[in-house]
Amino acid sequence: MKQYDVVIIGAGPGGIASAIECKKMGIQNIVLLEKTDKICATIREYYKDGKRVDKDYKGQIVDLKGHIPFNDGNKESTLELLEKLLVENHIEVLYNHEAEQVLTQNNHFITRTTNNVTFESKFAIVAIGKMGKPNKPSYPLPISLRKKVNFNVNECVAGENTLVVGGGNSAVEYATYLASITQTTLNYRRKEFTRINDENAKALEKSLQNGLQSKFGIDIASVVDENSKFKVTFTDNTTAIFDRIVYAIGGVAPVDFLTKCGINVDSHGVPQCDENKESNVKNLFVVGDILFKNGGSIAISMNDSYLIAQNIQKLL
Repeated sequence: MKQYDVVIIGAGPGGIASAIECKKMGIQNIVLLEKTDKICATIREYYKDGKRVDKDYKGQIVDLKGHIPFNDGNKESTLELLEKLLVENHIEVLYNHEAEQVLTQNNHFITRTTNNVTFESKFAIVAIGKMGKPNKPSYPLPISLRKKVNFNVNECVAGENTLVVGGGNSAVEYATYLASITQTTLNYRRKEFTRINDENAKALEKSLQNGLQSKFGIDIASVVDENSKFKVTFTDNTTAIFDRIVYAIGGVAPVDFLTKCGINVDSHGVPQCDENKESNVKNLFVVGDILFKNGGSIAISMNDSYLIAQNIQKLL
């Protein structure tokens, strides 16, 4: 069994920042575990190419405290920065290592992965995000059309009639992009978009003027297979036929994993941590968007990572 000072679970921005800040604090014996074959799976999979990545996300002004020069950019520049920092700081990253459980044993942690590799550490940091497990609709979807139900735009092509469901930045970005290449409808259960940035609000208005169809202020009542297409019935009793549906309705906290690790969560699945981001399990820390009911930001997770690294350094 390999032994480390710190095992970090999840190679997204929070996990990467935690690893780098630990190294900057002189903590050398660390490892970063990632369940996929690349860093930042959420950004790679759910952000469309060129998507803006703002330091002050949704107007949350953040004064960065740590050692990471994170500024406004886009999907590509953010990935490039984080990859560069991992190399420069000689971070050990083990890909295709999905943590199954973190157990407390004799004042140490035993992290076991799904491929039966175990790691022993004095400290552990859970840095897994919500979008590894995207929200799914409450109504049933036809199994026969499951390949045409997506949570990003990677499989979408011109010539399809596509329905995008959601009311956040990703939903608007997906819909405005798709409307530029194919027939697209955006459905949001509310009439007003209150969670999108100014740039996306302008893009949405322009796209609506240029052909993007809208179904705002109504929800979806049911979805069935009709001649290998989606027949969607809305709550206003209207129906429409679509070739593909793209859901952009956020992600859910990995409650099962957290509880298996002994971490207490509230009614919204948010881990209960103190001001140092330490969970109820001593020396087990949590960082990232799972700390927030409605999502945090990359900059906030970087500050939290700096705080966690400071505390680990004091405790070592």
